Formats: sequence, structure tokens, C-alpha cells
Amino acid sequence: MNRVLSRHINEFRRIFQDPVLFISLVLVVLFVVVAVLMPIYAMVAESRSPDGQQLFDHYLTSPVYQTIITNTLKMGLLVAVLGTALGFLLAYIQVKVDVPFKRFMHITYLVPIISPPFAVATSVLLLFGRNGMISKGIFNERYDIYGLDGLALVLTLSYFTIAYMNLKGMMQALDPALEEAATNLGASKWRIFRTVTVPMLIPGIGGALLLLFVESIADLGNPLVMGGNYEVLSTRIYISIVGLYNTTAAAVLSVILLVPSLLVFAVQRYWISRTSVVSVTGKPTGTPQKIRHPLARWSLFGVGMFVSLFILLVYSVIFVGAFTKVININNSFTLDHFDFVINGYGSEAMKDTTQLSIISTPIAGILGMVIAFLVARKQFFGRSALDFSTMLGIAVPGTIIGIGYLLVFNSATTVTLPVLGEVTLIPKLTGGRAMFGGALAIVLVYIVRSTPAALRAGVAALSQIDPAIEEASISLGADNVRTFWSITLPLVRPAFFSGLVYAFARSMTTISAIVFLTTPRTKIMTHQILNEVENGRYGNAFAYCVILILIVLAAIGVLSVVVGTSTGAEKTIEGGA
Repeated sequence: MNRVLSRHINEFRRIFQDPVLFISLVLVVLFVVVAVLMPIYAMVAESRSPDGQQLFDHYLTSPVYQTIITNTLKMGLLVAVLGTALGFLLAYIQVKVDVPFKRFMHITYLVPIISPPFAVATSVLLLFGRNGMISKGIFNERYDIYGLDGLALVLTLSYFTIAYMNLKGMMQALDPALEEAATNLGASKWRIFRTVTVPMLIPGIGGALLLLFVESIADLGNPLVMGGNYEVLSTRIYISIVGLYNTTAAAVLSVILLVPSLLVFAVQRYWISRTSVVSVTGKPTGTPQKIRHPLARWSLFGVGMFVSLFILLVYSVIFVGAFTKVININNSFTLDHFDFVINGYGSEAMKDTTQLSIISTPIAGILGMVIAFLVARKQFFGRSALDFSTMLGIAVPGTIIGIGYLLVFNSATTVTLPVLGEVTLIPKLTGGRAMFGGALAIVLVYIVRSTPAALRAGVAALSQIDPAIEEASISLGADNVRTFWSITLPLVRPAFFSGLVYAFARSMTTISAIVFLTTPRTKIMTHQILNEVENGRYGNAFAYCVILILIVLAAIGVLSVVVGTSTGAEKTIEGGA
């Protein structure tokens, strides 16, 4: 025990000897505590109040809320299975099947990453709803797409890319020699698939299932548009705040939603830490074997091309709808919707959203790289806790983060410390300077939600760099800061800009985490899109979506030029995924 304590003391002594490194660690810890942990703690504390305890008993015993909880878990499991299966199939087609137009299909599969919320749900509603252009216009059927089936479709289409990118990367890293050996032993393609390919991808499949489950139960935009009478926890939390102004009820429901989210996140981290996929040689050898049997080849090609064309159909409705007066009713050409967004009420939202995203993006990118450097290169007590706490920014549903900020930064926050007694950590902010509803709160939320992606990209990049390079720099007299800026950061530059791209795209398209923080003084495009959709002004909503997508693509293009042609826009998107 004394030896362990002595080791921890020596580790912190080495960090303390470098003032800049020590200050960086302190600032990072303070940021994580204040911006990530305190909002979550405030939300949990609010749910444990006397009123909260009564609501807990009511929600957990009420048949209505039991149905809502069951609906949420059912939807999460269905989307996780469908999204992972679709992502696996499309990744398999890309890596293992000899088909044409792979590049085209791959690019279309990436589109959902940069699209704003409500885009898919609103477009699918116009295509397949009760008066849909396809369901009613072609098949003359008034199909009621509201509910679980519609939600499963739009959520699967929105999140399958996560599974697709993860599994595609794992398939490309598999050693072709394993399949060659199985073929030489007389195994058929189907048997190789069952006994070699799938078992090696089990960790990735499990991780994708867990990620899609968390993302789908936390989604707010699609259930608001497509849910109908099929209520889930995220929409009930939204109604508790916006409709009933009951933060205690929202906190209690958030804790109920938080339990499966954190449980799944913990299982995922444990699974990843305990499982690895390695080849015997440590480096892929042999020639990848492609499926060329005509029946299998063209059947899989048909599936992959169908998904691509379906994605194009969904997004074509968005672009066409932005240039028509009332899509499917009055299809005459107009620029009124863009005039509303650019020159009218929407211009402020466009300006505010872009400015706040530009401010938060470099902070999130640098913060993620600094934490990655501390986690991957330094030894100190609490290193894993720092990593885990930072990742909570993406593991915890956005609505919970938003409610936590509402509770923390709209009231005085005090804690009881030994000797010092009660200490006010966050003073109450009131009036026009209130953190709640202000630009600063939104920037903090953007940073909290984007930093985990930069952290993971940084850790992955650092794991591929020999620490001896940095040790040589330090041995020649450079301190940790100079080594980080002169040696480490240039080597992880692609990962750094990948984190920047993801941070900007996520900031521009997020809604659930900031929906409670917007005010007439601080307008956000995604919130404006929600207002337009709820009021049936689809043309304005689509114009917002088109402009938002163009802004994100422009940012990706600029950052891709800075990174260089070897990485490209596509790779920066993949890094975020």
C-alpha cells in the first residue's frame, strides 16, 4: 500500500515540476468537473429531492410511464439491431465484395453524419406519410408512418453510419492470410464468413450495438417529428421542461434515462478493454479475397445501391422542398424560403450558430488533444477517471446535459468541504448575464459534446507513435510543452483536424443538448428548424437544412485543405464517426 502511494506521489511530483503541464492538468480537471460532472450531479441531486422521490414512485409504478419506459427500451434495441445489421452488410459489401460504384455508395453512406436533425424524419414523412408523395401519390395508400415503425426507419437511417464506419475499419484491418488458410483447408465462403470473419468482428459488432442503443434512446428530434402517440423518455423530458416548466419531473425522467445509457456505456468500455482482434504476424499479409460469385455479388450490389439511392431520395426531398412553395402541393419554384433564412428572421440564427460553432471548435479540438496527451503519455492517479469523465460528454444523453446546465448555472451551487464548510462553486447568475439561455452556456455544451471525439482520435493517433520520439526531445532539454507543440501535435495533426471537423459538424447539428438554453437573444439554427417543422413550414425548415449542410461542407473543405490531400474531407468525417 505504501509503495502504491509513494508511486502516485512521485508521479504527481514529476508533473508538478513542469508548471505548464501542472496548470494544464488542473485546468482540464476543473473543466471536466464544472462542465461535465456538476451538471450531471445537479440533475441527480434534483431528482433526489422530496418532490423527486414522490415522482420516482409515481413514474415507476404508473402504467403510462411504464409503457413510455418500455417504448424507449424497445425502440433502442430495435434501432441498435437494425442499424448494426445494415452497417455490417454495407461494410461487408465495401470491403469483401467485388462490385462497381463503391466510391459513390461510400460517399452516400456518410451523408447522415453531416445532416441536421429532423431532416431525415421530415423528408420520410413527406414521402411515406398519410399524404406522402410515394405512399399516397403512387400507391394510393394513406399509410400512418407515425410510431415505432417510422421511428425505427428514420433512426436507423440516421445512425447506421456509426456502425458502418466502425465495422468497415475493422474489416479492412483483418489479416487476409486467415481467410487464405481457411480456403486452402477446403472451407467454403459461407463457412469462412461464419467461422472466421464474424468471430473476428464480434467486438466491433458489440460496440456498434451499444453505441446505436445509446444514441437512439437519447435522440430528441426524430421522436418529436415522427413519434406520434408512441411516446419515449426523451420527448417526455422535453415536454416536462417546455410545456410543464417542471425541472424536477424532467430530472427524475432524466435519471431513469441515464441508467440504461451509463450501463451500456460502461459495458462497452469494459468489453473494449477486455477484447482485442490481432493477427499472428501483427501486420496483414496475403491478398484480400473478394466475393465474385454472380448471384451473391449482384444481390449484394443491389442491396448496397438501393440504400444509396434511398438516401439520395430522402435528401433530394430536402433540396427540392427548399426551392418550392409548398412541396407536393404547390411545386412552383421560389426563393422565398432562402430569403427568409438569409435576409429575414433566420439570418440571426445562421450567424449565431456559425459563430458559436467556430468559437467552440478549436477549444474542443485542443482540449481533446491535451487530455489525450495526458491520458496516453503521462502516468498519474486518476488518469482513467479523467478519460471516463470526459467521455461522459457523449455517453450521457444530450437532454440530460441540457437540464444539468439549466439546474447548475441558473442557481447558486454550493458544496460542503472539510474545514472550509459551505463553499459556493458557481454563483447564481441572473438578469441578462445569466448563464442559462446565454451564448456561453451553449459554447460550453458544444465543447463538452465534441471533446470526446477529439480525445478518442488523439489517443488512437498517439498509440501509433513511438514514445521514444518524445523521450528523445525531453532528453535533449525540451520541456513537455515544447515537446507537445513541436513534436506530438504535428505528428497527430490529421487526428487533430479530424476532431475539429467532427466538433464543428456536431456543434452545427446538435439540438437535444441546447434546446433548453436558447433564447430570443441567442438563436440556434437547429432550434429554428424545430420551430418551422412543428408549425408545418417545411420549406423554411428545408432551406435551413440546405444552408446548414453547405456550411458544414464548406468547413470540412477548408479543414481538409489545411490537413492536406492525404487525409481529405472524407477521412476527417470518418475520424469523427
